[in-house]
Amino acid sequence: MPEMLFHIRWPDGTTEQCYSPSLVIKDHLAVGATYDVAEFMRRSRLALTIASDRVREKYGFACSRAMAQLARLESSARRFDAAPAAGVTVTSFEE
Repeated sequence: MPEMLFHIRWPDGTTEQCYSPSLVIKDHLAVGATYDVAEFMRRSRLALTIASDRVREKYGFACSRAMAQLARLESSARRFDAAPAAGVTVTSFEE
């Protein structure tokens, strides 16, 4: 499966390099787009779950790295609970 990295900028300006075991992330996020935190997390949750499920279908086990990435995003997103409309920007994809 083709892995990829995607890079984001949180509302406070911090950047993060993120992992996906599948290119499916490109179906749910767009480079240059800014999503409010809740929408970014909804899209990321969906894409990373689909990606992990694809690994399960192919290899017989879920992708723990994708689930760890999702957990990191969930943790980071909690910093912005008081400002749910704040934007997360997807800055690049790396295949």
